[in-house]
Amino acid sequence: MEFNTISVIGLGYIGLPTAAVFASRKKQVIGVDINQQAVDTINEGNIHIVEPDLDMVVRATVTEGYLKATTIPEPADAFLIAVPTPFKSDHIPDLSYIEAACKAIAPVLAKNNLVVLESTSPVGATEQLASWLAALRPDLSFPQQFGENSDIRIAHCPERVLPGHVLTELVLNDRVIGGMTSKCSDMAASLYKTFVKGECIITNARTAEMCKLTENSFRDVNIAFANELSIICDKLAINVWELIQLANRHPRVNILQPGPGVGGHCIAVDPWFIVSKTPAEARLIHAARKVNDSKPFWILDKIVAKAKRFKNPIIGCLGITFKANIDDIRESPALRIVQQLIKMNVGEVVVCEPNLHRRFLEFSLYCLDEVLEKADILVVLVDHDEFKSISGDALKEKVVIDSRGILK
Repeated sequence: MEFNTISVIGLGYIGLPTAAVFASRKKQVIGVDINQQAVDTINEGNIHIVEPDLDMVVRATVTEGYLKATTIPEPADAFLIAVPTPFKSDHIPDLSYIEAACKAIAPVLAKNNLVVLESTSPVGATEQLASWLAALRPDLSFPQQFGENSDIRIAHCPERVLPGHVLTELVLNDRVIGGMTSKCSDMAASLYKTFVKGECIITNARTAEMCKLTENSFRDVNIAFANELSIICDKLAINVWELIQLANRHPRVNILQPGPGVGGHCIAVDPWFIVSKTPAEARLIHAARKVNDSKPFWILDKIVAKAKRFKNPIIGCLGITFKANIDDIRESPALRIVQQLIKMNVGEVVVCEPNLHRRFLEFSLYCLDEVLEKADILVVLVDHDEFKSISGDALKEKVVIDSRGILK
């Protein structure tokens, strides 16, 4: 099938780059988002997120007339849903954004349309999406009702890109495509081959959903090992960074680097989707999540203990994003630590975050030199490149807590 018009629902860190890449292939792309400011920004040829080179692609495709944004869906040949999938209290998956997307596109669905769920989702979410759409459009048939003969094709194709490298990885990475039927999979693969140079690998919807969750749970478990190791080494007066470096000289050992916890929209969230479905079976995955979720509080305890040495300590915190050299603060353990420090009122907190100078926060940001000059206690929370060149002289007479192991 020829896809002349493609609609992307959700214009965030995944949706906007995806829409832009399709538009750069001379496809008519309609981006949909509930944020009017984001829609207006995109239609002006600008971007509301930070991602290298994305601004140039958006500006070009908007100027050429291939990309436009709106708050109300319009008819299209294919609809890609890339909305958030957070969790509620007790780590229960929240599919309300997906349900809202279904309600939004249902009025403009037509026979032979393709609907792809890109949002990382718990197993069964694609089937739930199909059920919602079927209830909203009883005049159309769906895969769960008519199999290969359905009017609407539905598939799941999870994103698997690295912030800061999204445009490259969208094109070069393999894609796992899970249709509700074989025709659904084939149609979705045909869509993605518009720009994907990697392999489009076909499976079923449930396996595709579980694949993304498995990838991020695997990483979470490995990070939890490193984080737990750092806590053990602290108690035993061992330099964890040196230990890991030595252990990794073994040809079959590759221990990751510890940090203040785990953040981002994937690794900190996706394992809970597995735990929520199979709580009795997902014991290791659950334990890893608890280790990583507890690490920020361990860092906080270290800071509070050091602060007791001072009458009115100034605590300098370096970084609040969830990883190095990006502006993304979703599920950031560094941000949680800073917010909690301020709430605890153990001292004056001064924060440097070089990637967020334009973002409104509930606290002020300082330049690196100001933080280094003011701080009695210096806490490294994110390994931004700017922090790696801090000289030893700048650290003299300071108490240093380096959760990333980057200071010499």
